[in-house]
Parts: sequence; C-alpha cells; structure tokens
Amino acid sequence: MSHPANLLLALAFFLPAAAGAGPIDRKALVTRHNPVVHKVDPWAPLSVGNGHFAFTTDVTGLQTFEEYYHQKGIPLETLARWAWHENANPNGYRLADANRPFTAYGKTLGYPTNQNGPAGMWLRENPQDMPLARLGLELDQPDGPTLVPSEVHDISQTLDLWSGIVTSSYTLEGSPVKVTVACHPEQDVLAIRIVSPLVASGRLSVRIALPRGHDIKTKNNPELDWSLPESHTTKIVAQDGNSLRLVHTRDASRYAVDLRSASPLRIAPAGPHAFRIGSAAGDVLEFTVAFAALDGKDQPDSLRAPAAAEIRAASTARWEKFWRSGGAIDFSGSRDPRAAELERRVVLSQYLTAIQFAGDFPPQESGLTNSTWYGKHHTEMIWWHTAHFALWGRDAFLEKNLAWFVHALPVARAIARERGLRGARWPKMIGPDGRESPGGNPLIVWNQPHVIELAELLYRNNPTPATLARYRDLVLESADCMASMLHWDPSSPAGYDAAGEARGHYNLGPPLWIAQEIYDQATSMNPTFELSYWARGLEIAQQWRERLGLQRDPEWERMRTHLAPLPQKDGRYVALESQPDTWDNPESRHDHPSFLMALGMLPGDGVDRTVMGRTLDATLATWDWEAKIWGWDYPMIAMTAARLGRPGDAVDILLKDGPNNHYTPNGHDPQRDDLPVYLPGNGALLSAVAMMAAGWDGAPDEAAPGFPRDGSWVVHAEGLHPLP
Repeated sequence: MSHPANLLLALAFFLPAAAGAGPIDRKALVTRHNPVVHKVDPWAPLSVGNGHFAFTTDVTGLQTFEEYYHQKGIPLETLARWAWHENANPNGYRLADANRPFTAYGKTLGYPTNQNGPAGMWLRENPQDMPLARLGLELDQPDGPTLVPSEVHDISQTLDLWSGIVTSSYTLEGSPVKVTVACHPEQDVLAIRIVSPLVASGRLSVRIALPRGHDIKTKNNPELDWSLPESHTTKIVAQDGNSLRLVHTRDASRYAVDLRSASPLRIAPAGPHAFRIGSAAGDVLEFTVAFAALDGKDQPDSLRAPAAAEIRAASTARWEKFWRSGGAIDFSGSRDPRAAELERRVVLSQYLTAIQFAGDFPPQESGLTNSTWYGKHHTEMIWWHTAHFALWGRDAFLEKNLAWFVHALPVARAIARERGLRGARWPKMIGPDGRESPGGNPLIVWNQPHVIELAELLYRNNPTPATLARYRDLVLESADCMASMLHWDPSSPAGYDAAGEARGHYNLGPPLWIAQEIYDQATSMNPTFELSYWARGLEIAQQWRERLGLQRDPEWERMRTHLAPLPQKDGRYVALESQPDTWDNPESRHDHPSFLMALGMLPGDGVDRTVMGRTLDATLATWDWEAKIWGWDYPMIAMTAARLGRPGDAVDILLKDGPNNHYTPNGHDPQRDDLPVYLPGNGALLSAVAMMAAGWDGAPDEAAPGFPRDGSWVVHAEGLHPLP
C-alpha cells in the first residue's frame, strides 16, 4: 500500500498548476519533499547542518548504528570544515620531493606527480579531515547496552525541510521513543531532545564517543578510527550536574565539546574517550552539544550554547528565510511522469548543498557527510559545487567559497613563480593551507578559469564597483597565469593573415591532464573544452579590465584570438588534438565527455554548433554509460542539449537511468561503494535545471527554453538567473 505522503505528492502533480499565475507556494513545494523514513535504511540517513558543520543521523535520530550504515550505505558522522589533523613529518617532506620532470617547449620542469613514494603518500594524506564526536543511543539490556537495527520498530522519521529539524519516532521493547535533532544556523551546536519512558527508568541514555580520527588507510569513505586510545586524549575540563566540558587532543589538533542541559543529568565514563549521558529527572533527556576548534587555550571558556529551544527556533527561522529567498521551481501539473522526481531532486539538492558548502574552506566532494580524498578540496569541482548558488540567487554561499580563493592568492602566486608562470596558478587537490597534493593533480588545468567565471556570475547579479574591487586581483591574476601557460606555435599554417601577422596559433599544453582523465599527461595538447574555456576566461578578464577603467591587455587579446582551433575529426569534436581518437577507439569513450562542456556549461567560444550537434549525437549513441561516467556528467550533457535547442534530449539525459545518476531517499547521488555521497552531481543538477528554466545568453525568448514545449512539462520558476 502506498504511503499517504506519496499519495499526496502524486495528487499535487495530477492537479493542474497555475504556472505563471502567481507566486509559488514555497512551503508546499518544499515540504512535499520532506524525506520520510519507515525502516532502517542505510541509504537514507538524514543530516542537519549550517554550511560549515553537519551531523548525520540514522533512524534513531542519532548515530546509534554507525558501523552498520557505513558498511551498507552512507556513513554517520559529525564533521566540521575547521576540523583537521596532521601526522608528524619527521622526514621533513616537501612538495618538491614528489616531483617528476616533464619536458616541453625546450624546458624541463618538475611537477609533484609521484604520489606513491613515501613523500608523495605523506603529502597526499596530510592534513586529513578530523571527525568529531559520535552520539548514539544505548539501552540497558541483559546482553549489554548496544542496540542493533532489528530492535527498532514502528519507525517514522522525517526531516522537515522548512525547519531543518529531524524528528524520529519508534519503539524499543514496546516503549515509545521520540527524538528531535536541530542544528544552530550560525554556531556549531546541536539541540537533542529524547522523550521516552525508557529515559525515566534510566535504561535509555546517549553515549558520546570521540574517535581518534579517520582510518586513512582508505582515502575514500574511511571508517572512524577507534584504535590506539593511548594516542589521543579526551580531558574533562569541567563537569557538574548539568554539563560536561571536554577537550580532545591528537598531536597538534585540539577541539572542545560542551554538553549542557537545563535539567539534571547523569554523566558517567564509558571508556577512555566516551561518556554516557542520562536524565536524572523524568522521561525527557534534552541537552545541547557544542563544538569548536581550540588554538592553544586549555579552557574553552567562550564555548557556551544557547538553550535547546532557542536552537530549534533559530533553525526554523533560518530555513524559512532560506526557502523564501532565492530561486524556486515548481513542476506540478506536468504530464511527464518524471517531473515529481526531478522536483524532489532539485529541492533536496538545495538543502544538501546549503548545509555543507559554506565553510571557511571550500568543500570536499562528499561535503560534510563523510570523508573522501582525506577531506581535500578539489578545485576543479568548485564550479559544480557553487555556480548554482549564483543562478539560484543565493550569492552569499558562492561569496563564502570565493573568499578562500581571495585569501589564498599568495599561495597561488608562489605556485606560479615555481613553474615559471605569471599571476596566480591554482592548485588542484588541497587542504586548508592550500598546499598541493601529489598525483596527476598539478597538471589539471580546467580549474584555472573557474574563479574568473564564478566572479563574473556574482558581478552579473550585482554589477557594482564593490564587486569589481573584491575580485579584481582574483580575476586578473588568474587570467595572467592562463596567458602565460600558452605557447606560440608558428609552424601551421605558414604565411601571413590579412592583417599582415604571421600565421600560427597558441597551444595549451603539453604537459597537462584534461578533464577527461584518461590521456597521457606528458603529451596532451589542445583539448577542446579547455581551449574554449581559455578563450572564455581571457575575454571575461578583458571585460573586467574595461570595467575597472583599464585598456584591454594586448597580449591577452592576441592569445585569445589566436588560440588553436577546437580539434575535430570526421565532423565531430574530439577530446584533444594530440590524440584525436575519441570516435575511433572505444577505450576513449568513457569518463567525462568533457568536450561537450564547450557549449553547455560554457557559451561556446570557438564552437561550431553543427559540429557540436553531431558530437552530441555520437556521445549519446556510443559513450560507455556503464563504466566511469560521473554524476555531474548527466547534467553537463543536458546543458549541451539545451543550448543546441534539443530540450527533449536535455530532460532525457538529465533523468537518464544510469549507475551514477540514481538519487537516494535523502537526495544523495552515490557513485560507487567508496563514494556513497558525491555532491558535485547535486550541484551540477541545480545549475542545469536553473539554466533550462531561466535560459542563457542568446537563448530563445520563451519561458523555460530548456524544457519541452509540447505541454508535457509545466515549469513555474521564479528568482532564477540565466547562465551566460
């Protein structure tokens, strides 16, 4: 039998929508997609968070079944973007110790691509993100306090998206239990409330345990590390009948935990790094728990959380403000049976990115749900992670991310100098200090124009002198580095053009690693997408110079107008000029079909639309959709179809049934066993849908130009911005 919530959702889409007749009922739109869980489902944990801190719960409302969820689906962790640890470096490894020589254009330079040696491994693994405390339920039983999933019955759990509060109801041994969890919108504080007769009897309590860190023998989705308890310390710095204050230390990493209640508590040690928290009065156990990094003080005196009720009220106010501001899309009334699912993915993706993508350091690909690549940020993902914020009118989230890049300009300048470049060269896989991680990473280049494009999106939304001043150095120095990465090739074709200039063009690479990460780094040259992005980035930078009262840079202009042509073969674009085997070799038709991004994510500098249309056809017909294609590829390809005037294809691709295009009940887009969470897919989805609904520069002058016009889709959108 269908659940009533599903019947209501179906009814909402069966009824005709008043598209364009008035403002969207945003509360109805959002809350009809509240995740509702009725069983122990390791693919459906629910999270609360504030952008820089998040807490993920199982069906008990806490992290009771952490091991089970990690083994079967999505882990249960408490993560903050400020929490990091670094192992000792007794050998004094430096990035240059992982260098390998690459020779091109008469020069030999070292790039830190050796990730397998001792230096490379230490530099990749450090720093690593540091998980915070785990909070789970314990029930006194004859065979011990540990609960197992089969003991939880009559489950009804809901994440109320309008308030950001998770409410979990169920029974244990026939007794009702109700748990509510909320996160403060500004402070890294949780409010937890448990109501049950089992609390009053003293049998049901909360165990708070502080892990050593992650088990970094696994770079993606590592387990919490409970080994070597003597290698870290958890110190009680204050305790009374209503509170417990702790300091956790591992090497130089320290953070504080402050747990307190308005009612008397029972607090007892439960191991070297664990405590049991129970109620000393009645059937309610309510407390707040706050987390903060420590910079050297032993006493975290300033760490004091608001009352639990205040946290719930603040969460409710924050989320109502969030949903009532920015963009919204309502697909109700659509005849296409996939419309409800697309709307669900859009709503949940907004929530997931908002709770995980607004820290002082840009996000990892799994956000604040679990750890991937040691918690490092991959700068080539920053567009997929954050461009949608500008398109949905939530600029502050994008500004928060770009603020780190502005702060890190000295690091990028130093990298440029080391490689004989001008301006600021952005590293690829980084920790909060900006130090690059060894691997193929240093040769990826499509991260370089991202900050220019993102600053431009913010300027389009707010074209003021203040915006220009804030991002001036970021844009101009990133572009200057792009220009210095190009190499003049006078050899083909020979002769002179109409202006009397020597014919030739500028090459991009070698060495480089293109976005389709399957080609040889030492020889790769002139990839389609990256060349188009170079033209786009340099043109935006020239426009910024003009807005700032400067002349267009003549060198940049010559480079922009003399870039190598986008490589093609047999009337279709190929991945790159140096190995144009995309359509000849099946082994070259997996991973990202990144050449499509030149007209899709980008507006098409240097693109022949007819050639791109044939390229899209070939991709749809022959690409390996079962191997290593990623969650963000589906929205990316949909954007290309939309720009080519093929909205039916755009929707079909966006919702294509594929191994990495499946969205779980909580809105996540898992990729494989070690990547159960992959948020670039969510961000790409939001960018594609915004573009398809709001349009793009040069789009047809009609509503929702990226959706079919045959009446199968009813698109009511407001507050969105078009893509350039």
